[in-house]
Amino acid sequence: MELIIQIIAGLIGGNAAGAGLKNLSLGTAGNSVAGAVGGGLGGMLTSMMAGGGAGLDLSNLDIGALVQSIAGGGVGGAILTVIVGMLKKALVK
Repeated sequence: MELIIQIIAGLIGGNAAGAGLKNLSLGTAGNSVAGAVGGGLGGMLTSMMAGGGAGLDLSNLDIGALVQSIAGGGVGGAILTVIVGMLKKALVK
């Protein structure tokens, strides 16, 4: 359940980053894909850093884990979208 929340938060974070940084935007579909992947990875990373394993423990779904999943997924999605946008921009030159 947490992974799904992380992916959705990453999708939103990726599209927000693309909207805020027009010069690095990958388009709606690109921002969504990069954000979803980054959200899953970022959410898992923050969960592992907090000592929660891989973030897939359904018995531990409390408000703290929910906020952690949303924040980690959103930030991870935004960061990966920006990185991919920067790489795309560098390769186009």
